[in-house]
Amino acid sequence: MTQNTVKQQASIQGVGLHSGKQITLTIKPAPENCGIAFVRTDIDDLKTDNLIPARWDLVSDTRMCTYVSNADGVGVGTIEHLMSALRGCNIDNAILELDGAEVPIMDGSALPFVEMIKNAGIEQQEQSRKVIRILKDVSVEKDGKRVKLSPADTASFCGEIEFDHPQIGKQAFETTLLNGNFMHDIAECRTFGFYHEGEYLRSIGLAQGASLDNAIVLDREKIMNPEGLRCEREFIRHKLLDAIGDLYLAGAPIQGRYDGFKAGHEMNNEILHALFADKDAYEIVDA
Repeated sequence: MTQNTVKQQASIQGVGLHSGKQITLTIKPAPENCGIAFVRTDIDDLKTDNLIPARWDLVSDTRMCTYVSNADGVGVGTIEHLMSALRGCNIDNAILELDGAEVPIMDGSALPFVEMIKNAGIEQQEQSRKVIRILKDVSVEKDGKRVKLSPADTASFCGEIEFDHPQIGKQAFETTLLNGNFMHDIAECRTFGFYHEGEYLRSIGLAQGASLDNAIVLDREKIMNPEGLRCEREFIRHKLLDAIGDLYLAGAPIQGRYDGFKAGHEMNNEILHALFADKDAYEIVDA
């Protein structure tokens, strides 16, 4: 199996979830073994590095999203849905240009980014794709949240959430990244939040772009979006969407099983730190 990039550049525009600003995202082809990298085109100071590789060890904030930054302090946030789409479409190498500090939220799912990638086209390259094969169990646990990676023949993602809300409650879901399962099970599933929390975030300058157009919003009892949910268990499916994107910051696809319980961006990054701290827990091989 060989590496992939995109055939040509393609762009989309949308609002930034936290800034509320219009942002343009452009995906461009990249050479073999380049990986995924962001370029902040709004940073034009020649003394400042505006390139941020999409890597687990450059994650500098996980509170509201996954945020990566370079040594000059230049960063980009809300990258997880885009990274998930890149993983789901098997894109190994790409340059992602942004004229702002966050990836546009679009509709709150990975689907607009999948469509952008399809518009650009997928080009097969000559070099073999590398995968990170899990060799033994690695786990992290914190504040009642757990994530574990374990050996498996495929890339599978299993998650469970539990919310004290009548529309969510306990939910579990599992998918394997084979045979179009990402598109069928995961891509369209939107991020979600609670109306009262959104009010507070806006009061401190965050979530300025949040709306019913880009998230499932819940009040104390019900879903506020008139159209309701897109699919059964959309909440846990979106958590797995996030996990797929966060784990793609490993630098290559992971061959193994992900199990997350009440997991979020912080725990997803913690499991990568734990994995790469143990040289006996993985090997990098040709796909």
